[in-house]
Amino acid sequence: MTSRPVIGITLDSEEAGGYAKLPWYALRRNYSDTIVAAGGLPVLLPHDPELADLYLDRIDGLLLTGGAFDVDPSLFGATERHPLVIVKARRTEFELAMVRGALARDLPILGICGGEQLLNVALGGSLIQHIPDEIAGALAHEQPNPRTEPGHDVALVAGTRLAAIAGTGTIAVNSAHHQAVKAPAPNLVVNARAADGVIEGVEDPSRRFCIGVQWHPEYHIGPADSALLDAFVAACRP
Repeated sequence: MTSRPVIGITLDSEEAGGYAKLPWYALRRNYSDTIVAAGGLPVLLPHDPELADLYLDRIDGLLLTGGAFDVDPSLFGATERHPLVIVKARRTEFELAMVRGALARDLPILGICGGEQLLNVALGGSLIQHIPDEIAGALAHEQPNPRTEPGHDVALVAGTRLAAIAGTGTIAVNSAHHQAVKAPAPNLVVNARAADGVIEGVEDPSRRFCIGVQWHPEYHIGPADSALLDAFVAACRP
Protein backbone atom coordinates (compact mmCIF):
# COMPACT_ATOMS: atom_id res chain seq x y z
CA MET A 1 0.00 0.00 0.00
CA THR A 2 1.55 3.31 -1.07
CA SER A 3 -0.88 5.65 0.67
CA ARG A 4 -2.39 5.47 4.13
CA PRO A 5 -5.05 7.88 5.45
CA VAL A 6 -3.92 9.81 8.49
CA ILE A 7 -6.05 8.94 11.51
CA GLY A 8 -5.94 11.27 14.49
CA ILE A 9 -6.31 9.35 17.76
CA THR A 10 -7.16 11.16 20.98
CA LEU A 11 -4.96 10.43 23.98
CA ASP A 12 -5.87 9.95 27.62
CA SER A 13 -4.05 12.00 30.26
CA GLU A 14 -3.17 11.76 33.92
CA GLU A 15 -1.77 14.19 36.43
CA ALA A 16 1.55 13.63 38.20
CA GLY A 17 1.87 10.50 40.27
CA GLY A 18 1.73 6.78 39.66
CA TYR A 19 3.53 6.18 36.38
CA ALA A 20 5.40 9.50 36.28
CA LYS A 21 6.33 12.41 38.52
CA LEU A 22 4.98 14.85 35.92
CA PRO A 23 1.66 14.94 34.00
CA TRP A 24 1.57 12.39 31.19
CA TYR A 25 -0.38 11.17 28.17
CA ALA A 26 -1.32 7.53 27.67
CA LEU A 27 -2.79 5.25 25.01
CA ARG A 28 -3.16 1.49 24.85
CA ARG A 29 -1.10 0.13 21.98
CA ASN A 30 -4.03 -1.75 20.46
CA TYR A 31 -5.67 1.55 19.44
CA SER A 32 -2.80 2.46 17.15
CA ASP A 33 -1.97 -1.14 16.20
CA THR A 34 -5.50 -1.73 14.94
CA ILE A 35 -5.40 1.41 12.77
CA VAL A 36 -2.11 0.28 11.22
CA ALA A 37 -3.58 -3.19 10.57
CA ALA A 38 -6.61 -1.59 8.88
CA GLY A 39 -4.37 0.41 6.54
CA GLY A 40 -4.24 3.75 8.31
CA LEU A 41 -1.43 5.94 9.63
CA PRO A 42 -2.10 6.73 13.31
CA VAL A 43 -1.18 10.15 14.69
CA LEU A 44 -1.63 10.80 18.42
CA LEU A 45 -3.31 14.03 19.43
CA PRO A 46 -2.25 15.99 22.56
CA HIS A 47 -4.92 18.06 24.30
CA ASP A 48 -4.47 21.48 22.73
CA PRO A 49 -7.94 22.92 21.96
CA GLU A 50 -6.39 26.04 20.45
CA LEU A 51 -4.61 23.85 17.87
CA ALA A 52 -7.66 21.78 16.89
CA ASP A 53 -8.03 23.38 13.46
CA LEU A 54 -4.37 22.74 12.66
CA TYR A 55 -4.70 19.09 13.64
CA LEU A 56 -7.89 18.77 11.61
CA ASP A 57 -6.20 20.22 8.53
CA ARG A 58 -3.68 17.39 8.67
CA ILE A 59 -5.82 14.31 9.36
CA ASP A 60 -8.24 12.30 7.24
CA GLY A 61 -10.28 10.84 10.09
CA LEU A 62 -10.79 11.09 13.85
CA LEU A 63 -10.80 8.25 16.38
CA LEU A 64 -12.19 9.21 19.80
CA THR A 65 -10.87 6.81 22.42
CA GLY A 66 -12.21 5.79 25.80
CA GLY A 67 -10.64 6.37 29.20
CA ALA A 68 -11.20 6.25 32.94
CA PHE A 69 -13.22 9.47 33.08
CA ASP A 70 -16.61 10.93 32.15
CA VAL A 71 -18.04 13.87 30.22
CA ASP A 72 -18.95 16.72 32.57
CA PRO A 73 -22.74 16.37 33.16
CA SER A 74 -23.15 20.14 32.93
CA LEU A 75 -22.37 19.84 29.21
CA PHE A 76 -25.63 17.97 28.63
CA GLY A 77 -27.76 20.06 30.97
CA ALA A 78 -27.58 18.00 34.17
CA THR A 79 -27.80 20.02 37.38
CA GLU A 80 -26.21 17.34 39.57
CA ARG A 81 -23.11 15.17 39.20
CA HIS A 82 -23.14 11.52 40.29
CA PRO A 83 -20.51 10.80 42.99
CA LEU A 84 -18.77 8.28 40.71
CA VAL A 85 -18.36 10.74 37.83
CA ILE A 86 -14.75 11.74 37.15
CA VAL A 87 -14.07 14.55 34.68
CA LYS A 88 -11.01 15.63 32.71
CA ALA A 89 -11.88 19.14 31.61
CA ARG A 90 -8.91 19.78 29.31
CA ARG A 91 -9.34 16.49 27.46
CA THR A 92 -13.08 17.05 27.01
CA GLU A 93 -12.57 20.63 25.80
CA PHE A 94 -10.08 19.38 23.22
CA GLU A 95 -12.22 16.47 22.04
CA LEU A 96 -15.28 18.69 21.68
CA ALA A 97 -13.26 21.09 19.52
CA MET A 98 -12.00 18.19 17.41
CA VAL A 99 -15.46 16.67 16.96
CA ARG A 100 -17.07 19.95 16.01
CA GLY A 101 -14.29 20.70 13.56
CA ALA A 102 -14.44 17.21 12.08
CA LEU A 103 -18.19 17.49 11.63
CA ALA A 104 -17.78 20.86 9.91
CA ARG A 105 -15.31 19.24 7.49
CA ASP A 106 -17.33 16.00 7.24
CA LEU A 107 -14.29 14.00 8.28
CA PRO A 108 -15.03 10.39 9.25
CA ILE A 109 -15.43 9.90 13.01
CA LEU A 110 -15.36 6.71 15.07
CA GLY A 111 -16.15 7.04 18.78
CA ILE A 112 -15.21 4.17 21.08
CA CYS A 113 -16.75 3.79 24.56
CA GLY A 114 -16.30 7.24 26.16
CA GLY A 115 -15.69 8.51 22.63
CA GLU A 116 -19.22 7.48 21.67
CA GLN A 117 -20.57 9.31 24.71
CA LEU A 118 -18.55 12.44 23.85
CA LEU A 119 -19.83 12.31 20.27
CA ASN A 120 -23.42 12.14 21.49
CA VAL A 121 -22.97 15.09 23.84
CA ALA A 122 -21.18 17.15 21.17
CA LEU A 123 -24.22 16.73 18.91
CA GLY A 124 -26.74 17.62 21.61
CA GLY A 125 -27.57 14.34 23.35
CA SER A 126 -27.45 13.33 27.02
CA LEU A 127 -25.97 10.51 29.10
CA ILE A 128 -26.93 8.11 31.85
CA GLN A 129 -24.48 9.05 34.60
CA HIS A 130 -24.38 5.63 36.29
CA ILE A 131 -26.14 2.67 34.69
CA PRO A 132 -26.89 0.66 37.87
CA ASP A 133 -28.77 3.65 39.33
CA GLU A 134 -30.95 4.20 36.26
CA ILE A 135 -31.45 0.79 34.61
CA ALA A 136 -33.26 -1.85 36.64
CA GLY A 137 -31.72 -5.30 36.21
CA ALA A 138 -28.82 -3.91 34.19
CA LEU A 139 -26.18 -6.22 32.76
CA ALA A 140 -22.61 -6.06 34.07
CA HIS A 141 -21.48 -3.31 31.71
CA GLU A 142 -18.24 -3.13 33.68
CA GLN A 143 -17.57 -6.79 33.02
CA PRO A 144 -15.67 -8.79 35.66
CA ASN A 145 -13.81 -10.94 33.10
CA PRO A 146 -10.86 -9.66 31.03
CA ARG A 147 -11.51 -7.07 28.32
CA THR A 148 -10.00 -9.48 25.82
CA GLU A 149 -13.13 -11.63 26.23
CA PRO A 150 -16.79 -10.88 25.45
CA GLY A 151 -18.97 -9.63 28.27
CA HIS A 152 -22.41 -9.74 26.67
CA ASP A 153 -24.21 -9.62 23.34
CA VAL A 154 -25.65 -6.60 21.56
CA ALA A 155 -28.43 -6.57 18.98
CA LEU A 156 -27.70 -4.47 15.89
CA VAL A 157 -30.53 -2.44 14.40
CA ALA A 158 -31.48 -3.59 10.92
CA GLY A 159 -31.00 -0.99 8.21
CA THR A 160 -28.20 0.87 9.99
CA ARG A 161 -24.72 1.27 8.60
CA LEU A 162 -23.26 -0.61 11.57
CA ALA A 163 -25.49 -3.62 10.88
CA ALA A 164 -24.46 -3.55 7.22
CA ILE A 165 -20.78 -3.44 8.17
CA ALA A 166 -21.12 -6.29 10.65
CA GLY A 167 -23.25 -8.40 8.30
CA THR A 168 -25.16 -9.91 11.22
CA GLY A 169 -27.90 -9.06 13.70
CA THR A 170 -26.16 -9.94 16.98
CA ILE A 171 -22.55 -9.71 18.08
CA ALA A 172 -20.64 -10.49 21.26
CA VAL A 173 -18.80 -7.49 22.70
CA ASN A 174 -16.55 -6.58 25.60
CA SER A 175 -17.90 -4.03 28.07
CA ALA A 176 -16.07 -1.50 30.25
CA HIS A 177 -18.38 1.42 31.03
CA HIS A 178 -20.66 2.72 33.78
CA GLN A 179 -22.29 5.40 31.61
CA ALA A 180 -24.24 5.22 28.35
CA VAL A 181 -26.22 7.31 25.90
CA LYS A 182 -29.53 8.37 27.45
CA ALA A 183 -31.16 10.60 24.83
CA PRO A 184 -29.48 10.32 21.41
CA ALA A 185 -28.59 13.61 19.77
CA PRO A 186 -31.14 14.83 17.20
CA ASN A 187 -29.12 13.70 14.17
CA LEU A 188 -28.08 10.35 15.61
CA VAL A 189 -29.92 7.04 15.30
CA VAL A 190 -29.46 4.06 17.60
CA ASN A 191 -27.68 1.19 15.84
CA ALA A 192 -27.12 -1.24 18.74
CA ARG A 193 -28.70 -2.16 22.09
CA ALA A 194 -27.94 -4.58 24.90
CA ALA A 195 -30.60 -6.95 26.24
CA ASP A 196 -31.26 -4.61 29.19
CA GLY A 197 -32.13 -1.77 26.81
CA VAL A 198 -28.86 0.15 27.19
CA ILE A 199 -27.91 1.94 23.98
CA GLU A 200 -24.68 0.40 22.69
CA GLY A 201 -24.17 2.35 19.47
CA VAL A 202 -25.23 5.43 17.53
CA GLU A 203 -24.59 6.79 14.05
CA ASP A 204 -25.41 9.74 11.81
CA PRO A 205 -26.61 8.31 8.49
CA SER A 206 -26.28 11.67 6.75
CA ARG A 207 -22.53 11.79 7.30
CA ARG A 208 -19.68 10.29 5.31
CA PHE A 209 -18.87 8.12 8.35
CA CYS A 210 -20.00 8.93 11.88
CA ILE A 211 -20.40 5.95 14.21
CA GLY A 212 -20.03 5.50 17.94
CA VAL A 213 -19.98 2.17 19.77
CA GLN A 214 -19.96 1.53 23.49
CA TRP A 215 -17.63 -1.46 23.37
CA HIS A 216 -13.95 -1.68 22.40
CA PRO A 217 -13.52 -3.04 18.84
CA GLU A 218 -9.77 -2.47 19.02
CA TYR A 219 -9.60 -5.74 21.00
CA HIS A 220 -11.01 -7.62 17.98
CA ILE A 221 -13.37 -9.82 20.00
CA GLY A 222 -15.07 -10.95 16.79
CA PRO A 223 -15.21 -10.41 13.01
CA ALA A 224 -17.58 -7.44 13.34
CA ASP A 225 -14.91 -5.49 15.25
CA SER A 226 -12.37 -5.90 12.47
CA ALA A 227 -15.02 -5.06 9.87
CA LEU A 228 -15.91 -1.84 11.69
CA LEU A 229 -12.32 -0.65 11.92
CA ASP A 230 -11.64 -1.58 8.30
CA ALA A 231 -14.75 0.35 7.20
CA PHE A 232 -13.71 3.39 9.21
CA VAL A 233 -10.21 3.52 7.73
CA ALA A 234 -11.58 2.91 4.23
CA ALA A 235 -13.95 5.89 4.68
CA CYS A 236 -10.96 8.07 5.61
CA ARG A 237 -9.18 7.56 2.30
CA PRO A 238 -8.94 10.91 0.47
